[in-house]
Amino acid sequence: MPAPVVDTPALAPVRARLLTLLDELIRHDGYGSMRVDVRLLKRGQKEVIVDCGKQHRFVVDVPSAPSNPDARG
Repeated sequence: MPAPVVDTPALAPVRARLLTLLDELIRHDGYGSMRVDVRLLKRGQKEVIVDCGKQHRFVVDVPSAPSNPDARG
């Protein structure tokens, strides 16, 4: 079963940038690639780095995930 989607306002710019870059890659007449790295920071924050020719960096506040004893992974 997939994990629940974290929906916080801090993620809105990250999602918007990902979708914009994906649209640009699809419209591009040639090869393209995109990579997303997520790094843990202090105090419940994560750094999201979207690399698509240029690097787009975001620091977002993410609430801790609730523990799920049924989760396997």
